Amino acid sequence: MDTAFLIINLIVAAFVIFIFVWLTKRHVSFSKRVLLALGIGIVAGFVLQFIYGAASDVTKQTTEWLGIIGGGYIKLLQMIAIPLIFISIVTAFTRLQLKTNIAKVGIWIIGTLVVTAAIAAFVGIGAALLFHLDASNISQGATEAARATELQDKFAGISDLSFPQKIVELLPANPFLDFTGARATSTVAIVIFAAFIGAAFLGVQRKQPKEAAIFAKGVDAIYAIVLRIVKLILRLTPYGVFAIMTSTVALSDTSAILKLGNFVLASYAALIAMFIIHLVIVAFTGTSPMTYIRKSMPVLTLAFTSRTSAGAIPLNIETQKKLGVPEGIANFAASFGLSIGQNGCAGIYPAMLAIMIAPAAGIDPFSINFILTVVLVVAISSFGVAGVGGGATFAAIIVLSTLNLPIGLAGVLISIEPLIDMGRTALNVSDSMVAGIVTSKATGELKQEDDQTLVEA
Repeated sequence: MDTAFLIINLIVAAFVIFIFVWLTKRHVSFSKRVLLALGIGIVAGFVLQFIYGAASDVTKQTTEWLGIIGGGYIKLLQMIAIPLIFISIVTAFTRLQLKTNIAKVGIWIIGTLVVTAAIAAFVGIGAALLFHLDASNISQGATEAARATELQDKFAGISDLSFPQKIVELLPANPFLDFTGARATSTVAIVIFAAFIGAAFLGVQRKQPKEAAIFAKGVDAIYAIVLRIVKLILRLTPYGVFAIMTSTVALSDTSAILKLGNFVLASYAALIAMFIIHLVIVAFTGTSPMTYIRKSMPVLTLAFTSRTSAGAIPLNIETQKKLGVPEGIANFAASFGLSIGQNGCAGIYPAMLAIMIAPAAGIDPFSINFILTVVLVVAISSFGVAGVGGGATFAAIIVLSTLNLPIGLAGVLISIEPLIDMGRTALNVSDSMVAGIVTSKATGELKQEDDQTLVEA
């Protein structure tokens, strides 16, 4: 009987996919298709959970088959992310797209990311205090206890990682290893490696123009191929968003969400508040907040559903370009934003946990000295946070251990981790785009472009 229900579910899913194919042929805008996919995915997920239950075999098997589309889409995005970053930055040098000193661009991007991380910490602290979050009042079951043990094990591996060592970790000792994404800081390392190649190209161009021209022509050819791959993958976005969202909602533990509802509400209140701050910052650059929302909605929706900042990089870069950010700056901002200053995972989340856990450690969470210490630690620790699954946990471990707080208590949130991680990831991506816009404005390179679809039919 389960097989029959599974077949019915897959037939319905195939029909939904056919609808998106039809909408594409009807030239419905990319943004509308992505938002529609999000909405249909949420409804489909609730329907599966209501009819079969989150723990049923039918639901699990259905989401496994949908995982071919959703999980495959994410893997394709991750596949092209690092090649796109590398070749785009090198192309920025060969085409002289960056008119401003590279060091100045880097300082503005990193400065914006770190400052917004500090602001996000204040927002997270405010939300935790406003909603009276206290980890000592939350009971821990077997799953939460196992999660606490896992966090302790992770802490053992990074307890000796000092801030200077984290800076050194950003450098590419073996760029070929970093091309595989093996390290948490691989993306930033590739950016640095690409910058070295670009700087070397400029030197060769002055002394050996013939060789430089040959190199530039080869880079242009590779860039054209990579960009075409990106566009092919981005066309799959509505299908991927539908599959991912359906699976996420269908497998959500409703009882756990209700039990920890106060933390969920506090988290999203903080995330929304920080996103509003992003809009205020964008407004000061002369970019309309409504324009920012309209053009960034597809990539924010993708980040929300996929829970991966790395996978959203191609669409992140395309969105920044639509917002008037030069391609070189867009690549730098998207790349550095993947591992530095993430407002959701490395800003709000660890700050909220620190305030939430403080009473259990006998610390007054309203203490001004403690609050300022939390903000400082969060800002410094926002370097090197991976833009893939586990980045928030890594940030939380660093912050809590630096503050001498018991990191095991963070395990009580494992049941709602996917739900809050969706919002955190979307805010991380928004932060990187804000950094690109601010940097472009500061360097005088921000330009307004006509509105058009991100992906051509």
